[in-house]
Amino acid sequence: MLLESQIAARAKEIHTDGYPMSIGEVLSLYKDGDIDVHPEFQRIFRWNESQKSSLIESILLGIPIPPIFVSQRADGIWDIIDGVQRLSTIFEFVGVYRDHEDRLISPLVLSSTEYLPALEGYSWEVDSGSGKVFTNAMRRDVKRAKLEFRIIRKESDENAKYDLFQRLNSGAQLSPQEARNCLLVMLNSGMYSKVAELSESVHFKETIPLSDQKESQAYRQELVLRFFCQAAFSGSYTELSVEYGQYLTRWMRDAASAYGTDLSPIRVDLFSRTFKLLNEVLGEDAFRRFNGTKNLGPFSIACFEFVTSGVSANIDFWEGHADRLAVRVQSVWSAPEFRENSGTGVSPRRRVPRLVLNSRQYFSTVG
Repeated sequence: MLLESQIAARAKEIHTDGYPMSIGEVLSLYKDGDIDVHPEFQRIFRWNESQKSSLIESILLGIPIPPIFVSQRADGIWDIIDGVQRLSTIFEFVGVYRDHEDRLISPLVLSSTEYLPALEGYSWEVDSGSGKVFTNAMRRDVKRAKLEFRIIRKESDENAKYDLFQRLNSGAQLSPQEARNCLLVMLNSGMYSKVAELSESVHFKETIPLSDQKESQAYRQELVLRFFCQAAFSGSYTELSVEYGQYLTRWMRDAASAYGTDLSPIRVDLFSRTFKLLNEVLGEDAFRRFNGTKNLGPFSIACFEFVTSGVSANIDFWEGHADRLAVRVQSVWSAPEFRENSGTGVSPRRRVPRLVLNSRQYFSTVG
């Protein structure tokens, strides 16, 4: 049967092991560099002090902790797929955790918890002056506690760990871009760092005023990816075969494989030139609706897609006609090429290809 053959084929692509390991053993692996917890994740996952203390409480009381999923790389090192915050909290509490710049983080001092309110102020072994330090017996109990690991072995399909990450975190309190950021860290940390750097560039930020909520959801980094994805688009006017968010994630995975080579679609110079020009000409009005007299309203993603695609595709031309760019951008809001392919009734999977392709022609002249 077709279903049985598909199950058999896919099952052969994923090889897993599962076994418990003491926290002491895990600490040794981390100190030896045999576990990569991707400290860049700390910018994405946000556990507060209460959540961290609750994890230590669970370990002390023997409350079961969800399994930690790892992928074994070709060099034998374990990549953490699910469980980054659990492990980094333990490492931080013990005082061995290092951030993305390899700096040793100050040891965690615990706060009061539901079942162990007396945990308030306790630390692993460094006395902060309160006298509240774990005893040798308590430290041994923690190091002997077991964590359950699920391991995807190195002979598994190359995409298995990324697919597993997406499945495990589909219900997590992550924005779509925060989930992409985690994937990108595992795929190519260099590309992640560059995207994060570009998202904080002055000209880019000044053209895109965002709400605090959007800022907290890594939306700027999504816009950076969208810019490069649009610039690299080579499809037709036909709507995308999948939802745009899925399309962007797939594109990012391919881009991560090419990053650092001559085929990389991450063209930093193009990004910098485009937003420098738009900022100098329009500033924060670059992607806000123009009513014929003035700009008003919030940032428009459809305008962003249309304007950045068209200007970047014709950047040499517009750098020589900067004095006329503001008028051209403002005219977008009355142009049928834009109006007929944007708005609430047009889905992103249909909107994006049409806007990107139309804009390249629309911005090829001064009008």
